Amino acid sequence: MLHALTRSLFVIALCAPALAAQKKAKEVKPGGAELTRLENQWAAGLVRRDRALFDKLLAKRFIYTENDKMMERDDVLRDVSESSDTVTAAHNEDMQVHEFGAITAVVTGWLVVDGRSKGQPFTHRYRFTDTWVKRKAGWQIVAAQDYLAPK
Repeated sequence: MLHALTRSLFVIALCAPALAAQKKAKEVKPGGAELTRLENQWAAGLVRRDRALFDKLLAKRFIYTENDKMMERDDVLRDVSESSDTVTAAHNEDMQVHEFGAITAVVTGWLVVDGRSKGQPFTHRYRFTDTWVKRKAGWQIVAAQDYLAPK
């Protein structure tokens, strides 16, 4: 009986770190739900050409890169609202929020965009990395990088 009790305690001791790590992985990080919501608003804003949304989300010195192209905040705002391309659907996949303290976070994932350009339909998949900073008025995106994945 003592042998069975010792073996049970040994198994519990071995499993405890794994169970604690599993519990920690399932915990929602403080800004995670909010940033996921904002990223989804970003995708929906592309379809609606919602300049007001992007004006609110983009920090004053926001910088954006897509493959080899770099744009500043005003360029992105103009592109969102005035582009000749039409976005008919957009959604995020596999998002992960990486928090660095209470006021900085990086969100990674895939942005899938369907639309039309010059009369032709397209589907683009972008691997993205977005850097967010929490300010008095809420979270703002300070930098974004998208990589258009080859078909």
